[in-house]
Amino acid sequence: MHLTGCIYTGTHKALKAVFLLLLLFVMMPPASFAQQRFPRPEFETGYEQPTPVTPEPRSLALEYVDVAMLLAVMALVTWFLLKKRSRTGIFWISVFTLVYFGFYRNGCICSVGSVQNVALSLFNTGYSVSLTVLAFFLLPLIFSLFYGRVFCAGACALGAIQDLIIVKPITFPSWLQKTLGIFPFVYLGLAILFAVTGTDFIICRYDPFVGIFRMGAEFTMIVLGIGMLLIGMFVARPYCRFVCPYGALLRVTSFFARRHMTITPAECIQCRLCESSCPFDAIDFPGDSNARPDTEKNLRRFILYLVLIPVWVALGGFAVSSAHVFLSRAHPDVFLANLLITKPEMRNDLDNIDIQTFLSSGKPLETLVEEAEVIQNQFYTGGWILGGFIGFVIGITLLNQVVFRRKTDYEPHKGNCYSCGRCMKYCPVIKKQ
Repeated sequence: MHLTGCIYTGTHKALKAVFLLLLLFVMMPPASFAQQRFPRPEFETGYEQPTPVTPEPRSLALEYVDVAMLLAVMALVTWFLLKKRSRTGIFWISVFTLVYFGFYRNGCICSVGSVQNVALSLFNTGYSVSLTVLAFFLLPLIFSLFYGRVFCAGACALGAIQDLIIVKPITFPSWLQKTLGIFPFVYLGLAILFAVTGTDFIICRYDPFVGIFRMGAEFTMIVLGIGMLLIGMFVARPYCRFVCPYGALLRVTSFFARRHMTITPAECIQCRLCESSCPFDAIDFPGDSNARPDTEKNLRRFILYLVLIPVWVALGGFAVSSAHVFLSRAHPDVFLANLLITKPEMRNDLDNIDIQTFLSSGKPLETLVEEAEVIQNQFYTGGWILGGFIGFVIGITLLNQVVFRRKTDYEPHKGNCYSCGRCMKYCPVIKKQ
């Protein structure tokens, strides 16, 4: 008997159908709901200020309510996971998360985006991160050190919206999944670099689901969100697995979880139902005892890959730092300085808000150029660090290819497992308890 991953009960299927209908209804907002990106200009251009759709600021008390909600949700997920061993309980918690943190709170406050706030506060003395943002950043990481990725299981609105639309997930080869798994670390490094240089919060800007949660976004983001959900019908949680930068951090911390979920509470009977029920390919299975790897050959490859890690770090640092001029153009000051130098005729473009705002400020072009050079130097230094980090991740990924772990049972991979509980639901050993 072979079961495909992600099998739901009749109730779950009905809820999916209703959710998909509502999703189609809200994903096409009118263009007039485009999110405000620039401050209102003070000069006369005939420009009319659009109505902003970003969430209204919350009182401090209500921010504490959000933190309490996050704690309560993760605690409940942990209880359902380890004590009750209930996939149904985790499922309904994730539905609540989608409604509260997604649609009610408009996808903000968010642990995923908090990475940028914390990074900026560490490198910019003029920016202070609030206690609530710091709590949203730290709490899921702390929980993951003890219980695994319970935040991903039921406390993340981005994960919940993807989890509900899985229809028929496909299986990825192990080598491809590990290769694609490098990108979240690259994205994490880029997000930190852009944040600490004051360039942009790219995680928030390119959040594919924020337009759905706020029922309004730029057209490109609407297309991105729809595309991600369509892909998610067949590639389970594509954003979580191959994009999410916060998930990269959780993948590392949950690897050391002291009480990570187990598929069965007793002895594994090797039925393989857990393997086929997991849509994320996160089940480690026993190796073939008759096909043991060549220990001597593996040892030589391990030593080679270990020695090559500093080489990857150096190559990565050199490659990214060499692209610092290109990367720095994402900063508005660098872009503006480059534009005014290479195309001085743009000064007469009255429709360009950035140029006209700069000219009206009275700041000399030389000052802008000096500030742009400082920013470019920051990107050069950050490029070496980012490239070295990417090289290190590549080196560790290759090293992991030759590490042989002897397993006798089917077990969830601590780093890749989202603690969703699907495998527990289909384990026949549990039903006998």
